[in-house]
Amino acid sequence: MSTAALSPAATRRTLLSLGVPVYVELLSGVVAGVIDTVWVARLGGAAVGAVAVATTLENVLLGVILMANVGGTVLIADALGGGRRADVSAVVRAVGVLWLVIAPVVGVGGFLLREPVARLLAGGEGEVFRLTVEFFAVAFPGTAVFFAQNAVDGIFKGTGDTRTPMRTAILANVLILVLDPLLIYGIGPLPRMGVQGAALGMLAGRAVALGVSLTLLRRRRLTADTGAPAALRLPAALRGVLRTGLPASGDFVLRMGVSAVLVGIVARFGEDPLAAYGIGIKAMFFVTMAFYAVRQASGILTARARGAGQAAEVMIGRQSVLLATLVGAGAGLLLAVGGRGLMGLFSDSPGVVGSGAVLLVHLFPYLLLLAGVVGLGGVFTGGGRARSLFWVTLVGAVVQIPLALGLSAIPALGVEGVWLSMSIGAAAQYVMSYALFRLYFPARS
Repeated sequence: MSTAALSPAATRRTLLSLGVPVYVELLSGVVAGVIDTVWVARLGGAAVGAVAVATTLENVLLGVILMANVGGTVLIADALGGGRRADVSAVVRAVGVLWLVIAPVVGVGGFLLREPVARLLAGGEGEVFRLTVEFFAVAFPGTAVFFAQNAVDGIFKGTGDTRTPMRTAILANVLILVLDPLLIYGIGPLPRMGVQGAALGMLAGRAVALGVSLTLLRRRRLTADTGAPAALRLPAALRGVLRTGLPASGDFVLRMGVSAVLVGIVARFGEDPLAAYGIGIKAMFFVTMAFYAVRQASGILTARARGAGQAAEVMIGRQSVLLATLVGAGAGLLLAVGGRGLMGLFSDSPGVVGSGAVLLVHLFPYLLLLAGVVGLGGVFTGGGRARSLFWVTLVGAVVQIPLALGLSAIPALGVEGVWLSMSIGAAAQYVMSYALFRLYFPARS
């Protein structure tokens, strides 16, 4: 993938070629949780609640392994773009070492602490708590597979191959779709396992997909002897992966934390706004995932282009923002105009529909601003400025959370103050992102 002479149109095509498979892969991660929820629905509300709690925690744990995923992607892309193929072996080993450290801590620790964790997330000692503990008994050890797949996906993406992670994610979902009913309800000689069957179905589907990924990675022979000495040693590779990956991990966890705080603030205004917020956020995920797909594509392309000079990085940043903004504008407009219809698909409560329609109107400026923030994030990551991701998100949190509390306390605004705070917080992030972009990549910016 040559990046030295890309025109704006060619840059957009390359970003789309890399980003569309990433988007499908990201959607597949959400679909896996949806499949589990659909199949356990016949077991009752407690089972649905347990799966919802477990999949929410998995989203948080994803931020932990992102340090290996993102760091590996960027360092491999940088090595290949700079003609240092011999260094790829050290990066792959560094990613493997991080997995060996992280997976046992989370898997074993989570299994041993599954009851306190379930009590914290599910509350009390009721049926949801009991079923969550059952799910965690399988899911926590299964994080070893989940983390390994994410690490391997990062290696593939570093080579510019975003289609293999997409295909293995789809394979895992197909297997989960087939295995879930067999293990949940018990068919033929298989026992009825309930919620644990859902966890096992997810684990088995992912394990098969991981096996396929490892086989394909071995055939790719990325770590084969190239005849050139490797300048990068394992300790330096580990530092490089962490230097890039830790800020991305912190950014993700911080964004999840801000979202959790907003849920608590919205909950003060009753069930209708809270339900509307839950529906609206799920709809928004389908849009923001496109932003993050562009960010990953931009990070890969920027890392490959680091030897081509800042002009290439500036072009990639601008085209990333353009693509993300176009998606945000189109999707945001559809959500704003069709808000009542969308909410009506999920609820027949006038209060939920009305509150949700107002929320989706407020999301339009929020999505436009967030598109620019996330779009530039790929250039920061691939350009060796990954720490900027965390600081930009932190500024947004510092602005947004106090505003959400203050504006929502104004009687004339109420919960709409929370929606306004989202756009204002995103605006603060946008200003900081653009300022950093001009500072770090001044060529023709």
